[in-house]
Amino acid sequence: MPHIPEPASVPEVLALTVWQPWASAIAYGTKRIENRTWPTDHRGLVLIHAGRTLDPTAHDAPLARPFLRRPYPRGAIVAVARLENCHTDDGWCTLWSARGRWHWRLADVTPLARPLPWSGARGLWTPPAGLLAAPILADAMEAARD
Repeated sequence: MPHIPEPASVPEVLALTVWQPWASAIAYGTKRIENRTWPTDHRGLVLIHAGRTLDPTAHDAPLARPFLRRPYPRGAIVAVARLENCHTDDGWCTLWSARGRWHWRLADVTPLARPLPWSGARGLWTPPAGLLAAPILADAMEAARD
């Protein structure tokens, strides 16, 4: 019987909409923990989408201040990251960790050369093929995979 090769395994890519200035802190700063009220089993590439909403508590957060002083993109993909872990609050694992939240650990964050305007969604969402085919995403996705 002939050997039938299995289809190439393509890592699933999901997207996450993050309020500003936190999306910029991930893309252009040192924020590598995204705090959520819910866990995820997803491990792999995540497009970081800067939502149109500004977090109303950001002005009270010292770590957000540098990102509030400059214009920041809204309604656009700003980076690609690899979601490498998700764990319950185990104390302050980083300065960016919030107590009582799930900590989503991001690695290999690669900002896009320029923001890619796109509508977001709630939760982890599946980016359509048209978005994933955008040439500006190719290099960032490759860098985040490595």
